[in-house]
Amino acid sequence: MSKLANDFLDASELKAKDLNHRNTINFNIGKYNAAVKNGKQQFAELTTARERAKNTKWRAIEHLDKLLEDFEMHLTRRGGKVIWAENAEQARQEILNICKAKNCKTVVKSKSMATEEIHLNPFLEANGIESVETDLGEYIQQLDDEPPYHIVTPAMHKSKEDVAQLFSEKLGTDPSLTPEQLTLVARDKLRQKYLDAEVGITGANFIIADIGGIAITENEGNGRLTTSFPKTHIALVGIEKVIPSMSDLAMFWPLLATYGTGQQITSYNTIISGPRQEGEIDGPEEMYVILIDNGRTNILADVVARESLYCIRCGSCLNACPVYKNIGGHTYKTTYSGPIGAVITPHLQGMDEYMHLSYASSLCGNCTEVCPMRINLHELLLHNRHKAVEENHTSGMEKISWFGWKQASLSRRMMNLVSGNTKNFFMQKFFNKAWGDDRDLPVFAPKSFNQLWKERRS
Repeated sequence: MSKLANDFLDASELKAKDLNHRNTINFNIGKYNAAVKNGKQQFAELTTARERAKNTKWRAIEHLDKLLEDFEMHLTRRGGKVIWAENAEQARQEILNICKAKNCKTVVKSKSMATEEIHLNPFLEANGIESVETDLGEYIQQLDDEPPYHIVTPAMHKSKEDVAQLFSEKLGTDPSLTPEQLTLVARDKLRQKYLDAEVGITGANFIIADIGGIAITENEGNGRLTTSFPKTHIALVGIEKVIPSMSDLAMFWPLLATYGTGQQITSYNTIISGPRQEGEIDGPEEMYVILIDNGRTNILADVVARESLYCIRCGSCLNACPVYKNIGGHTYKTTYSGPIGAVITPHLQGMDEYMHLSYASSLCGNCTEVCPMRINLHELLLHNRHKAVEENHTSGMEKISWFGWKQASLSRRMMNLVSGNTKNFFMQKFFNKAWGDDRDLPVFAPKSFNQLWKERRS
């Protein structure tokens, strides 16, 4: 077992016993569940909408090469620039090159999981550039020097008292401030940063191929400020975010809002298709879109796992997962946590190091049930487990153990050869640690049903 797997098990055991964490998460997810129930009522035929959205993403991923080229052609015509980055290192370097060319000292960022994926903030700071998160949840996490806890709600694990105490320690505010007052404090701190920043960096929820635009959906307005105030706008987007047409947003935006936050539609929905045009009064002077692969073509090459590229990053599978709700987002030590993270991370960062995530599931199927794109997440977790075995990422001892188990299970004579007490001894000796300290090992009866049946019949 790898060091990452051992660390994951140790961290999971500690977090699962943290009752304060569990109470906070259950409270926040409970509010989310109530909101989603109301949000779904906007759909006359929800299942049909989800199926159509999945079919649209299927077409987009199957024609990914052409649609991305269409996007580049249309964006370039309007003065935008497209950069292709094969991995995280290339993406970071391209961003740094742009920042250096603009003599950039300060960068403002709206919420972006792609920038978290390439660890952009510490990279920029190491090169003398201040990088400021402007999404409130991300800003809270940055103050606490923590990565996002959740795909959609980065500070879900913090109560309002935790945030008030954090602001008091980092910003010198009154620890008794209300959430509304804390929001105003953050707004006051961040507004000047928009004016100071030479470069604004965003992600994108969707890449729109037919118009050469990116679509951003949010609730705070920081995305619009990030793309409007600085003279240069950089959007870092995974290549899988493409959709064929702007008309598809009428289906994807409501689905993302409903399953992401329980809203019918988010407060700010923006389409950006290039830098400021002649006659326009706002917008950046230059716009760069960096299309990042960083392992996504590994998923594309796997015909079964390819379905995971349909994900629109709503986070609903995290909120539904009993494992995630007990061990939390930081335990995974990956950018993408929960069921979708367990599916895609082994392909993005290596099966050998991250295959343990695909075993961190009860396979209850709730993630598949709640996914707006109807991705068969629990089946993809099984696919990853099969792939790990087929590619010999499991240990020799594990293979020998399962081979022995299989042979014994296929032979009634071998099953009856040893008594229940002997089986219990082997369970205690070899499986006690793997089974965990918090639950009792199963106990074998002194005699098997087969033996009891024979005795009864005789």
